[in-house]
This record gives sequence, structure tokens and C-alpha cells, in this order.
Amino acid sequence: MRIICAGTPSTALPTFERLSQDHEVVAVLTRAPAPVGRKRVLTPSPVHQWAAERGIEVHTPEKLTGDLAGLLKVDAIAVVAYGLLVPAELLDVPTHGWLNLHYSLLPAYRGAAPVQAAIAAGEDTTGLSIFRIEQGLDTGPVFASRETAIGARETAGELLERLSQEGAELFAQALEEIAAGLEPTEQTGEASYAPRLTSGDARVDLDLPAAELDRIIRAYTPIPGAWATWDDQRVKIGPAEITENAPPPGHVDTSAKRPVLGTGEGGLVLDRIAPPGKGWMNAEDWARGVRSEIVWN
Repeated sequence: MRIICAGTPSTALPTFERLSQDHEVVAVLTRAPAPVGRKRVLTPSPVHQWAAERGIEVHTPEKLTGDLAGLLKVDAIAVVAYGLLVPAELLDVPTHGWLNLHYSLLPAYRGAAPVQAAIAAGEDTTGLSIFRIEQGLDTGPVFASRETAIGARETAGELLERLSQEGAELFAQALEEIAAGLEPTEQTGEASYAPRLTSGDARVDLDLPAAELDRIIRAYTPIPGAWATWDDQRVKIGPAEITENAPPPGHVDTSAKRPVLGTGEGGLVLDRIAPPGKGWMNAEDWARGVRSEIVWN
């Protein structure tokens, strides 16, 4: 097929690299360069860099409009975490449409953060869906899907990395079958939603049980990063271990070899934290330097 790849982050690269082995990638759609780092240097997206290294034509429109219809007359457009809405007038321009890789078993967890939502909800399994984009939010008919287990200690970052690799093979298989005449099936079952997360959403409620907080922290690792406050400043919390013996909710016991954060039920043995104004560090090393009672909220 002659295809266009539309995506932005590094998680899209396994799929685009895999598809480029069997198909002609005539162009890439990605987000415009964005400021990165403390110096706010304008930096092309990982997908932009991938395409440039291979001599593939790159387009970074701020908005998709009818002016792009000529470019989009290809067999299919493969979409992985692109970030721009596709207007109705462009949906049917490619022969087989815009085909999106979504990190859930649709209609479960439609939206921008399906991996985080599944872990936070305590799901044992999640999956992948290849579907045709239509005007509704992740409502289009599905060409292919695959279920996968969620590891007991897996973070959102780890699960997303694994799904991006598995999704590459699923997408390649789906395109081969679509070329042979595969038709999609409509989604069935009750829909659930996973809206885009902000840093504010990642503030943890320390009155929750440790088991629930453990899931939330893993769900928000590495982005947007779970946090609580100490002296009115943010403390980021990395994945931890659940323990029965713990101080009151929000209190941090630094007397043990490894500091323990009290929760509404049980506690969390801290491994890595990012104290106010500092980067990630070993929680044990941090606790040795603390000289006062620690209460987070």
C-alpha cells in the first residue's frame, strides 16, 4: 500500500518502522516542533526526526483542513497518538480511511489515557484495537484487536512500551488483511472513557487504602507523575511496595531502613521520590537527611 503515517511521540515509532518494511510511506503527519527542556529549545517530535532520517516528506499542520485532500489520497493513513482531530471532509479521502491504533479493547477506555485508566482501575487485562476513525471519539468500527495481561507491578510507562511493540505487529497484520478485503466490525458493549490527564489529576489522596494508591501511582508513572504536598510543595512519589505496618495517613516513618508512607489502610514502602525542587532520588538516602517529622497531604 501507499500509506501516510500520522503520529507524534516515540511510542508511534515501532508501528511506523514495522509498516515501512512492507508498505510505501509517502509522507508523515506530526505535530509541529515544540519547546523542550529548561532552555525551551524548539525540537521536532520523535516521529518527525524518524521521518527526516529516512528522507520521508514531513508535514506539521496546526490544523487539518481540506487543503490537504490532495496529499491524503493514499491507500490508508496509519495513526498512532497523532493529537489532531480529523475533520469529516477528510475521513474518506484515503481508500481505506484513517486507521488508528488504540491501547485498549474498545469500547473500553475511549480517550487519551487508556493505559493509565486501566491500571488505576485495577484491571487485570487490557489490549489493543485497530479501528477506522469516524467523527465520534474512538467510536469507529474495529479491524483487529488483541488482549494482553497487565503485570502486577507494571507501570503505565512500561505497559505502554510493551503495547507499542505488540501494536506494531497487530497493525502490520491488519493492513495485510485489509488489503485482502477485510471489513471492520462495529463496536459492541458498554463504553468507558479515559480523558487526558493533567498534573493536577495526579495528586494522590493519602486517605485511600495502600492497595488503591499503589495502582494510582503506577498508573501515573512516569507521566504525569503521582504527587503529594509537604510544606506546600510537591513531592513526587514513585512505585512503592504495600505493607501492613504503617504510621497514620500522610505520615512518613523514617526510622526503618526504608521509609514508609502511611495511608488510609496499610502503608507504602517508598523506593524513589522527588523532593521539592529536586530530581528523583533513592527514598532511603532522602530519609537519612531529614531532621523533622514528615507529614504529607
